[in-house]
Amino acid sequence: MDWGAVLDRLSAQYGRGDWRVPYLRDHAEDPFQVLIGTILSQRTRDEATDRASALLFARFPDPRSLARAKPREIVPLIRACGFYHVKATVLPACARAILERFGGVVPRDLESLLSLPGVGPKTANCVLVFGYGIPAMPVDTHVHRIANRLGVVKTEAPEATELALRRVVPERYWIPINPLLVQHGQNLCRPIGPRCELCPIWSWCATGVALRAGRAPPREADRPRHGRMRASTRTVAKRSVRRVPRSRRRKSI
Repeated sequence: MDWGAVLDRLSAQYGRGDWRVPYLRDHAEDPFQVLIGTILSQRTRDEATDRASALLFARFPDPRSLARAKPREIVPLIRACGFYHVKATVLPACARAILERFGGVVPRDLESLLSLPGVGPKTANCVLVFGYGIPAMPVDTHVHRIANRLGVVKTEAPEATELALRRVVPERYWIPINPLLVQHGQNLCRPIGPRCELCPIWSWCATGVALRAGRAPPREADRPRHGRMRASTRTVAKRSVRRVPRSRRRKSI
């Protein structure tokens, strides 16, 4: 895989490819806010993450203030997020761990980040990339799906995809790969109905090449089901016609 050419094509399509919501983009120089904002983003839409981040950091902008916060104070600020009750407990616990174990400074290594409450591999890698500019490999559902569609990995879970991508992607491309693949996954390489005909990197993609040639792609989930869908549509249409009483059917003019 020519990763330089692939990322150049995606950069031409999406610019910097920064998928983060406006608040987190504007506060990327603060690793603590990157960390907490990424936790908030788990199972949450971008707009909700942005709104919750702005409200939370307006009141609790640093580890010391958030560590003292009570869950009942946090809940109204982050109610737009998924699992907000759980996050309202996890966030101050994470801030306390940063104060007690790391002197109030968000750690700069993967192992230490993963030891914090509420922090998994994707969140830890996001802090390294977006908070510190350290090469790392954040893998979410978009990166996992596209890496498998490209055919560069064959994995079942994002955690396995992260390890596989670390082996096959040169480290100099680790920082841009996540923002660009996430943008691509949100716009063209979508979970259902990928727009392969508009894809700027289809010629490097095992799935894109296979579909254009009329062959089965690597993943079962990406195989077309048009025939089955058309049959289902015809069945529904016939049933709909039978349910309409003859007296109520519209006559042709």
